[in-house]
This record gives sequence, structure tokens and C-alpha cells, in this order.
Amino acid sequence: MVQWSATPISPDDDFDGAPLLRGEFVLDEGHGPVVRATLHATAQGVFEAFLNGHPVSEDVLSPGWSSYEWRLRYRSYDVTSLIQPMSVLGMALGNGWFRGRLGWSGNGAFYGNELAALAQLEIEFSDGHLQTIVTNQSWRAGPSAVVSNDLYDGQTIDARRQSDAWLQPAWLQPGFSSQDWTGVHAAGLDFATLTPYLGPAARRQEELRPLKIWTSPAGKTLVDFGQNLVGWVRLEVRGPAGTIVTVRHAEVLEHEELGTRPLRTAKATDRFILSAGDDVFEPTFTFHGFRYVEVEGWPSELTADALTAVVVSSDLTRLGRFECSDELLNQLHRNVVWGTRGNFLDVPTDCPQRDERLGWTGDIAVFAPTAAYLFDVEDFLRDWLVDVAAEQAGADGMVPFVVPDVLKYVEHPSQFPAPESTAIWSDAAVWVPWALWQAYGNLQVLSDQYDSMTAHVRRVESLLSPNGLWDIGFQFGDWLDPTAPPDKPFLAKADNGVVATACLYRDARILTEVADLLRYRDDAAHFAELAERTRIAFNHHYVRGDGAIHSDAQTVYALAIVFGLLDDEITQLSGERLAELVAESGYHIATGFAGTPHVLDALTATGHLDDAYRLLLQRDCPSWLYPVNMGATTIWERWDSMLPDGTINPGQMTSFNHYALGAVADWLHRTVGGIAPLEPGYSRVLIAPHPGGDIDWARSTLETRHGTISVSWSRRDAGPIELDVTLPEGVTAEVELWGSDVHELGGGRHVLSAT
Repeated sequence: MVQWSATPISPDDDFDGAPLLRGEFVLDEGHGPVVRATLHATAQGVFEAFLNGHPVSEDVLSPGWSSYEWRLRYRSYDVTSLIQPMSVLGMALGNGWFRGRLGWSGNGAFYGNELAALAQLEIEFSDGHLQTIVTNQSWRAGPSAVVSNDLYDGQTIDARRQSDAWLQPAWLQPGFSSQDWTGVHAAGLDFATLTPYLGPAARRQEELRPLKIWTSPAGKTLVDFGQNLVGWVRLEVRGPAGTIVTVRHAEVLEHEELGTRPLRTAKATDRFILSAGDDVFEPTFTFHGFRYVEVEGWPSELTADALTAVVVSSDLTRLGRFECSDELLNQLHRNVVWGTRGNFLDVPTDCPQRDERLGWTGDIAVFAPTAAYLFDVEDFLRDWLVDVAAEQAGADGMVPFVVPDVLKYVEHPSQFPAPESTAIWSDAAVWVPWALWQAYGNLQVLSDQYDSMTAHVRRVESLLSPNGLWDIGFQFGDWLDPTAPPDKPFLAKADNGVVATACLYRDARILTEVADLLRYRDDAAHFAELAERTRIAFNHHYVRGDGAIHSDAQTVYALAIVFGLLDDEITQLSGERLAELVAESGYHIATGFAGTPHVLDALTATGHLDDAYRLLLQRDCPSWLYPVNMGATTIWERWDSMLPDGTINPGQMTSFNHYALGAVADWLHRTVGGIAPLEPGYSRVLIAPHPGGDIDWARSTLETRHGTISVSWSRRDAGPIELDVTLPEGVTAEVELWGSDVHELGGGRHVLSAT
């Protein structure tokens, strides 16, 4: 931890919400060469730090969004190579999440009205001397080229303010002075909230050029980058001084024009004012979710080499890969990957484009296993879970709908009553740590989150009806069941009490194991008793002897089967009924957030693999492959976010980049690809692909903490199925071949076949 001696500072003039801050210093003499220089920095707002004209890192939008009331993260940078005898340390600030708009209320500045910076540069010399450079009231503040900036609304940059100086900016050179610059003053910042990042920084990930530029029927210049992404557009342009180039962003087209209605009040518009020189604009104090842009005011013919889409995300390492003989499934999987990347921008958000972009707990609760397979999200989600615990501690154990919980500062929509623990959403406190434990085998995450996990379940225990069911109070339920009205996504067919009580049972089962692992024997006994009590109540009130479950929806059967609430005989009967419902639906999906991650597993576990494949491979709406056939490049929020006629769903809540329904990829990884953990962290693995449908081959790989696991299989006509498995040394696997005995394998490559 840093021993802070720096003073947090704010500019005396706000400078359009994007001030520059600078301090000069001279290296202490007589101590030999510099052996190490480390900069610790953070801001109330977002910052970019520079030393002697060079960015100190590739980070963007730092320090990101955390529960600022309790946690303001700082980053530490090795800047040894940038130190000079006379140096200038500079910081550029933007509004970010601290002071920008958040949520649908139209309001911002929920955490404070004043931007501030804190920096401490520690320079170590060869003789052991330590020189410390800090932000203090000797620093100066001035204007930048940024005229306005907001995460939702976009950024305006006036190149006339910078001319060619942005490449070698004068404000970062020693001796700079300007009458436009002012002083700074000490800012209010609670040092007790300062904490280092646990997760990775947000950074530029890749760049895309336009696939197509054309003129719309309304005469607008439209650009297609070919991929729904999160980030911004960098422009290179030359034109008369004062010319304004406007770039509007959207995920889809509607009626051959930019489809902006799903953005609601988010303007998602960047403006660039030209200087008459060769201008390069990159709006790094905002981000947008988009595939298409509309460009207005371009001073000449717009060409593809003038625009670059910059993809921005938290810097996550890719771990898991999957492909198969069905190209539509491959595109579905790519959509899941892109949806994860776009919504894992410092916080696991619901969507990246409209006036929301919040850390909805329900989305990540159901998606965490998929995310943990695709990317190394251990530290990313551990960081977020610290905020979950902090918000809980401030709300008497209640896990809020979103984390960080900005909704506590806004008026709730009329359909949402006063916040209270809610199944799936609040269950993120239990399900996400458990998913990380299963994926990476690090017991520390369970230890760190144990108080949070138990606080959630104990609070829910206090909310139960006398009959032992969680059947009172507000629930999101099987949110976005495709049979629900577009304007009432909570009106699912699955009964809320069935869904919530099943989730409580899963919570209690997980906590029984966690308490046992951590040697909290009394807690383990308590949660085991709660689980059994909940199971008995569930079966008594909701389950009939013929396997029918109250409300008779695909989701209630999926949850009861996969969570293990039913006896063996009833499980099979319920599986039969689930298969009947799926067939009656014409093999169309009929689940929302609650049931979608589990419906294929429930069919598979009860002997209905063919039905699972028919449901997976359905191409008509609603289905997983319908959006793919409609040209989707990310997972949609609704099964029909775009209607078959190409118009946008009339609901006011329609996103084209929402990863939750992509939780099906977890089934693809385990059941089609054939890789599943038998022990946490994949120290012991189940290799059991289940071919089905018309899929002829599949390949999957996973970088585990022990090394790379790869599985591929193929089949030709009625011949044998060939299986090729590679395991790291020290990892053992149970291999289940079709109709054959289980094989035990160790490290190395193994080729097997079976009829």
C-alpha cells in the first residue's frame, strides 16, 4: 500500500469539465542514477497521466468505476524510462463515472461536483535516496482541447485549441507558462477509500476499418464497421478552421437509417472542430456501443482510411475457444465473445450503449461461468465483488440490483418497489464467487467473499413466508421470457416463487460446500439444514407426483432439474414434461434470464439430448440462432430485439449487446466441446462431448492454471467417432466415450475412437 503524502487537487477553473494539471520538478543531485521510478495516480473523474510528454501507460478511462463512497482505486506505473533531469508531470481529467451522467434519470454528479487528481511519483536512486513528487497547491491548471465530455452523450474536441501542439504539447514541456492557466486548490478526498486495483485496466484492444460507406435514402453519410463493438472512432481529417464534423453512433439500422431509438436519452454523439491543419481526433473520455456511425460535416469525400473504430475493454486474457462444423453456431459463439468484451469495460455491465450501462447483478450472476471460460476474469470479477460486499455492508446485507449502486441516488421506476434482495440478481453474491472457484481453483475468492455470501443468504432467510418459500416481495423472475409483453418483461410464465425458491436452494447448497471448505462447521450445518428445508417446501408446494411443477414453464423444470431439487424418479418425469413443452413450442426457446442458462442442461441430464440440439439449432424467432440469421454480431437483450421485418422491438428496453442470453455458451463448452471441471480449477477434468444435431466435428481449448487442455472430435456418416485429447502434465481426466466405459487419462496426447 502507498504511504500517501500527496494532496488531492482540483483546478480553480473547471475548464469545460476537462482540465489539464501540471507540475514541474528537478531531479535531486548527488545520489547517482535513478534505479526506479513509480507513479501512483488516481482521480475523481477519469484521468490520463503524462511524464515529459509521454503517456505513462496505455490505460484509458482510469480509475474506472467503483463504489466511490467506499473505494477509489489507484494505479501504479513504472515510469523509470521517462525520467529526465528536469521533468513535467501532467494529468488530463474528464468527467467519467464520477461526475458524468449515470442511469436513465438524466442526472449526473452523484459522487461529487468537482473533479480532482491525486498523484505521487516516487523516485529511487542508486544510493538509496528517495525523492517524492506529489500533487499539491503549487501545481497549475489549464484548458484542454476538450469542450465537453460525457460517457453517454459523447465528447467534443476543438482542435483550434491545440493546433499541432497535441503531438508535442507545450503544456508538458519545462518552462511552459500561459495566461489562460490558473491555480489549484486542495480537494476533498477521503484517503481511507484509496485502494489499489485488483483487476486489469481498460485499454484499446484492436482497431477496425469501415467495411462500407454510403449515402442513406435521407441523404445521410453512413459507415458500417461490420462488428457491433464498444469504444470510439478515431478520425484523421483536414478542412477549414471551425468546420464541425459530427459522428453519431448506433448498433443497428432501421428503415435504412441510423437506429438511435434504443439509445433513449444517450446522445452517443462526438463532435470535432477542425483547425485547418492535419487533425487527428480520438475521444478517449467517452465510449459508445456501435456498429454503424453517421458522419455529418465532412469537408471532402469520406474514405475508409480516414476512420478507425477503436475497440476498448478491460485488458482480459483470452482462455477458452470453441468451433464446430456449424458456422451459425460459430457465429453465435463469436457473438458471445464480443458481447463479453464490450460489456466488461471496468464493470460487468448490462449494455454499453444506452442511458444505463450499469453493473446489473442478475446479468453476471447467470453469465459468470461462461465469462470465466472465455477470458481470465478472476481479478476483474474479484475487484467487482469487493464493491458488492461494500454496497451490502451499506445496505444491511442486501445485494442491490446494480453494483456500483448508483440507483440508490435516483427515483426508482414505478414498477420497481423499494429495493430488497431479489433472486438471481442478489444471488450474484454467491454465484459469481462460486463460478470463479470452479474455473480457477483459488480458494481465496471464497474466503474473501464469505461474509458477503452468508449475509445475502441470511437476509433472504429472513424474507421467507411461513411455509418456507421465497414467494413474497418483488422479483425480476424469469426476466425477458419471450412470451412476456415488450413493455412488461417481468411478466414471465414461470412463477416467481418457484424461481426464487429454487435459487435459494442453490444458494444454500453452495454455501454448505463453501462453509465446509473454509471449516465453518456450524455454518455448514445451518446452510445444509436450510437447503433441506427449502427442498422439502419446494416439493410440497410446487411439485406434483407426475413431475409437473407449478406454472408448467420451461424455466421451472430447468431450474428444478439442474439445481437438484427433485428426487430421481420425479426428475425423470419432470424431464419428460420439459421435453414435451419444448416440442410443443416447435423447439423455440421459451425462457428468460433465469431458465436460459439451464434449459439445455436439464434436457441433456434427463436423456433428451436430441431435443436439446433441436432447441439449440432452431433458427426462427425466438431462438439463439435467429439473431445470427438477422446479422447479429453480439448477443441481444431480447430474443427479438429486432423483429423479422427489420424494425426494432417497440419496447423501451432494447439492446443489441447484452451478454446474459449468451450463457448458452457454457453448454457449448461442456457438452459440444467436451471440457468440464471435475475439480475446481480443472486439476481434474471431465472430457465428455455429446455429438448431436448435424454437427460433424468440434474443437475446444482451454488455458487453465495447469496448462492447455484441448479436445477435438469428428465423425463421418455411420463410422466411429474419433476423439483427440491433450492434457497438461499433472492433470487427470475422466473420458466418457459414447456407449463405452469411462477412461482415465493423464498428461499428454490421447487419440481414441468409439462407435
